[in-house]
Amino acid sequence: MLVKVKKLNKEAIIPFRGSKYAAGYDLYSCDELNIASKQTVAVSTGIAIEIPQGYFGAVFARSGLASKEGLRPANCVGVIDCDYRGELKVMLHNDSAEERQIFKGERIAQLVILPYFDIEFMESEQLDSTERGEGGFGSSGK
Repeated sequence: MLVKVKKLNKEAIIPFRGSKYAAGYDLYSCDELNIASKQTVAVSTGIAIEIPQGYFGAVFARSGLASKEGLRPANCVGVIDCDYRGELKVMLHNDSAEERQIFKGERIAQLVILPYFDIEFMESEQLDSTERGEGGFGSSGK
């Protein structure tokens, strides 16, 4: 699948995956900034992308950045719709007790392109019954 990428900043880095079978493509910072403890900032990637119709971009945390530095996307998983053409920015949140620094060219998140279903919702007075029924959290465990 071909995904067009437009550099909005000459220092921007095109998304790249770390290994042949990696599902996620690293997103890189075009900013150099500090993130205070428990704060959220918008980090520029300097790119815009054209995701094919029928797909969306999912922005996930980089496991090393999250586990070692306490930095993760503020919304946990960002969604980029296929008709969005603006700059990709990652809202990074600092869960740690210390200020963290982001450097230009640093890998800040990962992008996975996924398909989605075009569905319609239909209001109904009755839903099909199941063994679980209306059981809530923990109701499917033994």
